[in-house]
Amino acid sequence: MRDEWFIRGKVPMTKEEIRAVSIQKLELKKDSVLYDIGAGTGSVSVEAAGFLEDGKVYAIEKNPEAVSLIRQNVEKFHRTQVQVVEGKAPGVLTGLPVPSHAFLGGTAGEMEAVLDLLLEKNPKIRVVLNVIALESLGRIVGYLNCHKIDGEIVLVQTSKSRILGEYHMMSGGNPVYVIAFGGEHR
Repeated sequence: MRDEWFIRGKVPMTKEEIRAVSIQKLELKKDSVLYDIGAGTGSVSVEAAGFLEDGKVYAIEKNPEAVSLIRQNVEKFHRTQVQVVEGKAPGVLTGLPVPSHAFLGGTAGEMEAVLDLLLEKNPKIRVVLNVIALESLGRIVGYLNCHKIDGEIVLVQTSKSRILGEYHMMSGGNPVYVIAFGGEHR
């Protein structure tokens, strides 16, 4: 789905190329239960919901402006499988159904606690995280090593063309680390 299709405001959004890689790495099934933690505009929730005939997406977000945008995007795209959950993870996750999948776009400094709770709820959960800061990458690598979890790290760097006078120039986006682990083997 194109970025410009979403109602944005001033809330961060996972860009379409990164979303495509992240959703592919989630390995969703038609009946998956997905937590989108730090859902922002809801772009991952909305796009992922398109793969879930019988599944459910819980879009978890603490920012009231973002919660409003998620609701608007859910309504715009008629994604009835998305339920917006306002609050901060990990606390707000405790009463939700057991997830089969989780996408972490932002954890407000609570990454380890969120991951601990997810793995407690479902030791076979498939998790995908997006990070841009090297410090965050270091934390997730440390977490994976400490818990003896074999994860995959993909660095995604994109550039998009823009018109400058009569020329097309490429503008680079931030490099994004897409980290994936867990899930059931086929």
